[in-house]
Amino acid sequence: MNDTPRDSHANTPEYSVSEIAGALKRTVEAAFGQVRVRGELSGFRRQSSGHWYGCLKDERSLIDLAMWRGPAAALTFRPEDGMEVIITGKLTTYPGRSKYQLIVDRMEPAGVGALLAQIEARRLQLQAEGLFDASRKKPLPWLPGVIGVVTSPTGAVIRDILHRLADRFPRRVLVWPVAVQGEGSAAQVAAAIAGFNAIPPGGPIPRPDLIIVARGGGSIEDLAGFNEENVVRAAAASQIPLISAVGHETDTTLIDYASDWRAPTPTAAAERAVPVRAELAAQVAMLAGRLDAGVVRGWKLRRERAVGLSRRLPQPRNLIGLAAQRIDDLAERLPNALNARAAQATVRANSAAARLRPQLLVARADRAAERVANLAARLGPALARPLNEDAQKLARVGGGLRPFLIESRLKSLAARLDQAGRMLGSLGPEQVLARGYAIVTGPDGHVIASAAAAASQPHLTIRFGDGQTPVIPKPATPQGSLF
Repeated sequence: MNDTPRDSHANTPEYSVSEIAGALKRTVEAAFGQVRVRGELSGFRRQSSGHWYGCLKDERSLIDLAMWRGPAAALTFRPEDGMEVIITGKLTTYPGRSKYQLIVDRMEPAGVGALLAQIEARRLQLQAEGLFDASRKKPLPWLPGVIGVVTSPTGAVIRDILHRLADRFPRRVLVWPVAVQGEGSAAQVAAAIAGFNAIPPGGPIPRPDLIIVARGGGSIEDLAGFNEENVVRAAAASQIPLISAVGHETDTTLIDYASDWRAPTPTAAAERAVPVRAELAAQVAMLAGRLDAGVVRGWKLRRERAVGLSRRLPQPRNLIGLAAQRIDDLAERLPNALNARAAQATVRANSAAARLRPQLLVARADRAAERVANLAARLGPALARPLNEDAQKLARVGGGLRPFLIESRLKSLAARLDQAGRMLGSLGPEQVLARGYAIVTGPDGHVIASAAAAASQPHLTIRFGDGQTPVIPKPATPQGSLF
């Protein structure tokens, strides 16, 4: 009896831990090679390697999840805790922790309603922050010089936009290539919007005047990247006006609320971005025609007004005739006026001459004669001296002077002498008599200054400029004449 247990234990095979773990792994994978599981995500997180880890649970159980980087990049939405999803993958074990887990090959929302509820909750949150306020909307430029387009470079969207711009009004277009769906698409779109805004004005790369974020139509999962929070915040923070053109007319994403204008389609975004050049040309031509017509009409109106005003003006010949008549009248009156003015001047001169006192003139002439005699008496000795004496004196005084100073002094003395001679001549009585005056002297040669003195003299002598004549005074007449 004691040997039986020893025999039983001896027949039980012995395994290592790794062998048991490997056997369990093979058994689980063989039994559950491909499964499709529905549940709620919990603790779902992304590692820096690009892998995702978390749990899938329901009200009673929980299974660990692992999603490698390749399948994770194909996700069309961002998984979040509490989201109900359907996972397709294979069940296996993780020997390192003695756990079983589900390797995820594909993940999709359990229903559209759940995804829409998540989007609506995010919309309300961002709206409460004021990112969708109308006051934040910027006006679109009327004719942008450069248009930045954020879209896939290989899709039909960019071709539609470029073709539409070329038809309406060709503009310079900068394309920022991004992925428009799948893992990382939201981050690329947000980075493109921020990148266009970071371009400095006036740099080698032109800064866009308008940004268009475009994508073609698709399911709600395909458009999930444009519902991400980072995309919405980038659109709201853009300093450059932004047009969102994501999906078809019936599709609405959160970027539409944050953009400055929502276009129903990418083609409509291009139409809104630029006007039609042909229509502008036609409008300019129409305005030019109206301007020409207005100028002609204004010119005609002013011409009519000028003609009307000219009729109210007097005739030029009448204006000139009146002026000519006035000139003739003045010319006729001028000689008479000149004669009258000359007569008035003559009367005033005669009156002034009559008021002059003859004796005063004679007295002035006597004084002038005395001054001339004195000057002549003073100048006589000086002129009588020999010139060589003056030269000798000058030689003694100015022996050290230079010859040109002596010559200058002699010229100055000669000028002064000549001036004194002219003054003597002008102040002499001969000059006074030459002007028509006369000097009356008595028998003793003295000047007779009054009529009473002349009447008492036996005879008088009247001296004129060209000679003298004797006269005998006679008794005064009633008119006062002495001769």
